Amino acid sequence: MRPRTLDELVGQDHLLAPGSPLRRLVEDSSPPSSVILWGPPGTGKTTIAYLVARTSGRTFVEVSAVSAGVKEVREIIEQAKRQLVLTGAQTVLFVDEVHRFSKAQQDVLLPAVENRIVILVAATTENPHFSVISPLLSRSLLLTLKPIEPDALRELLRRAVEDERGLGGTVSLDEEAENHIVRLAGADARKALTILEAAADSVLDRAAADGPALVAGEGATDGDRATDDERGTEGERATEGEGDVVGEDGDHEPREDAAETGDDVPVAHPHGDSGAPPRIRVGDVEGAVDVAAVRYDRTGDQHYDVTSAFIKSMRGSDVDAALHYLARMVVAGEDPRFIARRIMIAAAEEVAMADPSALQTAVAAAQAVAMIGMPEARLILAEAVVHVATAPKSNATYTAIDAAIADVRKGKAGPVPLHLRDAHYSGAEKLGHGTEYRYAHNAPHAVAAQQYLPDELVGTTYYVPTDRGFERNITERLTRIRGILRGEGE
Repeated sequence: MRPRTLDELVGQDHLLAPGSPLRRLVEDSSPPSSVILWGPPGTGKTTIAYLVARTSGRTFVEVSAVSAGVKEVREIIEQAKRQLVLTGAQTVLFVDEVHRFSKAQQDVLLPAVENRIVILVAATTENPHFSVISPLLSRSLLLTLKPIEPDALRELLRRAVEDERGLGGTVSLDEEAENHIVRLAGADARKALTILEAAADSVLDRAAADGPALVAGEGATDGDRATDDERGTEGERATEGEGDVVGEDGDHEPREDAAETGDDVPVAHPHGDSGAPPRIRVGDVEGAVDVAAVRYDRTGDQHYDVTSAFIKSMRGSDVDAALHYLARMVVAGEDPRFIARRIMIAAAEEVAMADPSALQTAVAAAQAVAMIGMPEARLILAEAVVHVATAPKSNATYTAIDAAIADVRKGKAGPVPLHLRDAHYSGAEKLGHGTEYRYAHNAPHAVAAQQYLPDELVGTTYYVPTDRGFERNITERLTRIRGILRGEGE
């Protein structure tokens, strides 16, 4: 199912516009530049390398940076040099996982790339600005591949089911099974096709073993089996009753035993008598990859229910429940960035000043998730969940800001006191702006006794710290500060 043209490449539309660098690289007859492909696994990096090699009959040589050494790379370059001299044919050198090459190994590539002895196509899942040496990076075109979106994966799966290069219509794919493969694949096209192939092999093996009785919807698990009405309506039942067969005109005819009549026993049609292909269902996918389907729809009730339980478990300090719901979202293929955002919100809303470092952890986790991606991101998310769930809790800042917003919406937003108004421009002093302002750092404890709120809100209290965690210290300090502000002594 490897694409034969760029138009068959899914999920990378941003690279496929007419006249784009990738199209010129693959379709133009002029000598292409070397290219570095940066993106997650299963997004088409190897495919693009093959497409580059296919143009103008270039020789394609593939090495893995995990196992190849300097000696092997030099031998490939020497062979490419001889071929270029003798036949004029260029060599496309595809280096997978190029970030695993040491600086010395990458240095070996430089002269060959600069002199166009080889066209380097290097693939990496790591940021090349940190993992590829600058001279090699500057001599190459950098293309960033995006994770494959769910709709693009579905398009790929449907093509693989129908295309002769794939399953050629020998099976059909149930919609729920398709969605489950998409979730399991996690934006990885190669993984999606591998799961599909394994599930199809299982279904076809069962169809061959069961013979003509196995038709679409039959032979599946009890929970996935089609109803009698469905099979009858779709013409998928090969037999009705025990002693009759269905004739061409739909009437029941007596069954003849092949052994008694002496006729040859008919060979079972691989799709059953009706010719309908066996269907891949969720049970088949689960059996193929040995993982239970997580009932979780990112746009349905399960999405909201699990997310709600996740947030409430962190709020309730049940770290084990929080980790459970985190695991359900991870296994279901939820976007880790969405999970990270929920953790940041929980850190600010549920913990806040009871442990200010919780938000720092959550923000750091969100940044790390964006840089690293799955599956390692699960560790980072788990660390942030544990911090938020086990931290002391306070919603004091949450209630404080909402109370302040409520007053503003009610119209309680009087004029800013004169001494707090902007006084940097000429004429401000004549208006009384800032003339009586007291600079806080010149006062004892850096707290100046003066009015900050508008007149109609003087004495209003929004923030009421709890006695939990770090807020316990804030309570004592805030009591002294508010006393000084009211002029009760410094």
